Amino acid sequence: MTAGLQAEGADLDPASARLPSRLAKLLSALFYGTCSFLIVLVNKALLTTYRFPSPIFLGIGQMAVTIMILYVSKLNKLIHFPDFDKKIPVKLFPLPLLYVGNHISGLSSTSKLSLPMFTVLRKFTIPLTLLLETIILGKQYSLSIIVSVFTIVLGAFIAAGSDLAFNLEGYIFVFLNDIFTAANGVYTKQKMDPKELGKYGVLFYNACFMIIPTLIISVSTGDLQQATEFNEWKNVLFIIQFLLSCFLGFLLMYSTVLCSFYNSALTTAVVGAIKNVSIAYIGMLVGGDYIFSMLNFVGLNICMAGGLRYSFLTLSGQLNPKQPVDEENIPQDLKSYNLRQDCRPGP
Repeated sequence: MTAGLQAEGADLDPASARLPSRLAKLLSALFYGTCSFLIVLVNKALLTTYRFPSPIFLGIGQMAVTIMILYVSKLNKLIHFPDFDKKIPVKLFPLPLLYVGNHISGLSSTSKLSLPMFTVLRKFTIPLTLLLETIILGKQYSLSIIVSVFTIVLGAFIAAGSDLAFNLEGYIFVFLNDIFTAANGVYTKQKMDPKELGKYGVLFYNACFMIIPTLIISVSTGDLQQATEFNEWKNVLFIIQFLLSCFLGFLLMYSTVLCSFYNSALTTAVVGAIKNVSIAYIGMLVGGDYIFSMLNFVGLNICMAGGLRYSFLTLSGQLNPKQPVDEENIPQDLKSYNLRQDCRPGP
């Protein structure tokens, strides 16, 4: 039996536990883009159609569902992540702080800038992510990739060319939001090492550490009170959509981590930009709230061209990152065999 395992193991290595490189990248990016698109639709219905007044409370619901799903899955041995100990906060740092900064700066900047200008300035998350991945993770990107990234930013500027209103406070908050978003993506990628927290551990403990501070923010701003006094809680359709948003919030967090795991934080940021442009295209056809202008239309097309060019370069292998091994899903007997092989003395 042991000899059979060794004979079988001789042909196996951690690569056998991987998805095919391009397929893994493509599916994880599509999963993230789909989840991101769906949650926009559901949240728009909640916050505009039903006029739900408490977006922070909605975020708390999404964190609570994330904690519950991951904890029950761990109890049933469907997934694995380390039990809590005093080293967990050190391993997770600075993700919770970045999440808080991202949340607060995002809310502050949204209220102080027009939507077109906000969309433009948020695109700076992409080159900032590229810069931080180079500094923190030591990644190197080709000139073609860098040109594609800045094409997306250029397209966003052109799209909002008719609305370049200046608001210093709004600019400060949105650039802080860009920095926090980029840093959160890069550090999430760094913390997903299976020998540390793994992707499930990052998701679970980040949600655990953030739910209490977010609840305090909700109480102090009156957000929680508005949620409890909302008059649609007896509406079954509203409750279904609220719970759907909470579940999609979990899927979005998971798909973000998965996309960063198999691709990079930069690819995740680019997929988000492509999703936003896609929503704008759909808005031209349905919804009736898109106001057509040639400058905006040209900018959107440039933005989409940069995103598609980036996608093509990534899938054609110009990034060539080492494909990560999903050690959390490698069978235990294969892990043990590989460990014995690593410990075997040389010839």
